[in-house]
Amino acid sequence: MPQNTKTEHCIKADRGALVFWSPEEGQRKPSTKVQIIDVVDLQVATGYTRDPQGRLLLEAHGSVSAGRSWSWAKAAQLIRNDARPHRWVALQLDKRAWGLFWAGGGLQRCRELLADRLNEAETCTALLPATPEALLFRLLGLQADTEEAISPQQLSAPPAIGPWFAGQPNPWKLVAWTSLAWLAVLGITVAGFLVLLERQDRKLELLLQRTAPASGPMKLLKP
Repeated sequence: MPQNTKTEHCIKADRGALVFWSPEEGQRKPSTKVQIIDVVDLQVATGYTRDPQGRLLLEAHGSVSAGRSWSWAKAAQLIRNDARPHRWVALQLDKRAWGLFWAGGGLQRCRELLADRLNEAETCTALLPATPEALLFRLLGLQADTEEAISPQQLSAPPAIGPWFAGQPNPWKLVAWTSLAWLAVLGITVAGFLVLLERQDRKLELLLQRTAPASGPMKLLKP
């Protein structure tokens, strides 16, 4: 997984928890919205409960869209008080932060920083590989159909298959659909730019037509 040079600058240890911020430092406030990511199972926290001993336990789901958001101050408190505090990273709800975390090597770097602190209870499940395929399934709210891409808990859970991709277990089809979606967005952007350019040409043409009568007689006055 490639690592962006800005990734290290985005990772901070604060309030007893690890957080992945946007490169824009002005957004790093206690009230900033974040999601809590399980870097071991590649899941997103959806809430919390307590075990029989009264210890706080964060609950997580494999679909990013199912994740819940908290303020950074609240998320840090939950991570700090969780029975497995070293498997969680708070990820700022920001496009640049998301891009650097999922595609810029931020996830893998956070894993490396937390690896020495993980105990047996926190690593009771298999560490999912941070491959593009695994991340794609997570971002689309899907689950892989191989043991290498899912944890033992997910093998017994019902598959979270999105309606657009039902009956299409081939991951390359998902990549194709994602590429088509990006191409559609690019096409709309280019079309909007062309419309704007056409409007500017029309305005320029009208301006030239208005100035033509004033400049026309001047051409007849020759020395």
